[in-house]
Amino acid sequence: MSFDAALTGAAGLVQARLEAALAGRADQPVIHAMRHAVQGGKRLRGFLVLEGARMLGVDAARAVSAAAAVEALHAYSLVHDDLPAMDDDDLRRGQPTVHVKWDEATAILAGDALQTLAFELLCDPALGPAEVRIALVAGLARASGAEGMVLGQALDIAAETAARPLTLAEITELQAGKTGALIRWAGTAGAVIAGADQAPLDRYAAALGLAFQIADDILDVTGDAGTAGKALRKDAAAGKATFVSLLGLEGARARARDLVAGAEAALAPYGDRAANLVAAARYIIARDK
Repeated sequence: MSFDAALTGAAGLVQARLEAALAGRADQPVIHAMRHAVQGGKRLRGFLVLEGARMLGVDAARAVSAAAAVEALHAYSLVHDDLPAMDDDDLRRGQPTVHVKWDEATAILAGDALQTLAFELLCDPALGPAEVRIALVAGLARASGAEGMVLGQALDIAAETAARPLTLAEITELQAGKTGALIRWAGTAGAVIAGADQAPLDRYAAALGLAFQIADDILDVTGDAGTAGKALRKDAAAGKATFVSLLGLEGARARARDLVAGAEAALAPYGDRAANLVAAARYIIARDK
């Protein structure tokens, strides 16, 4: 299956699993807001779970709850990131953000509920024995909490009022948490489910996560808001340091290409089975949204 077909197929499987998880819940604004928040998007994190699992001999039916879990967690982070107290954005995935379509309180609660849904999904017995599910839960908790995504977001907020712009090393550390930690979890989840060595996929996903953020910084400068489905050029307007502001546009592109080469090299042990993961790394730096 080609990369495009695999990415589209993964998105469909993840969406169906999320819809099934939300079916039959109360007819309340918070539930409608949750459904709104999980619509659309690239589903790259879910794809990484499913493709890593497939490469290691685990079928999609067994791994899909983990793929849906990371997408639910990611959706929660976007809902909260868009709030007035954070980035104060009105547009996400080409649609009104949750606090705009409903209100701030509903957005906060919908994000909270999506976060807990992620861990509920990781309790699915289809994922494997208890020790596998516990490892997935513990890993996602670390990746999304004060050692990962939340820490990265806190560092990003602090940078807005810092006396000086962040250095390249500081931005790299920040983004390893804010963006990279969930991608790294997604990249290794298939190996956890399969009971396989996580190290090669961890190296792949670490490089991929940083390349993803550099590509986002490039897109913020060069992209079109209508195509991207979100506001652009906010970092420059706020005077925040980014990979582009520190490395220059061509320097950032070169750094992203180097990271993609490193990601591809990490997949060498898997040979042709890793073709779609290689394609995902190349897609990261070529995307327009």
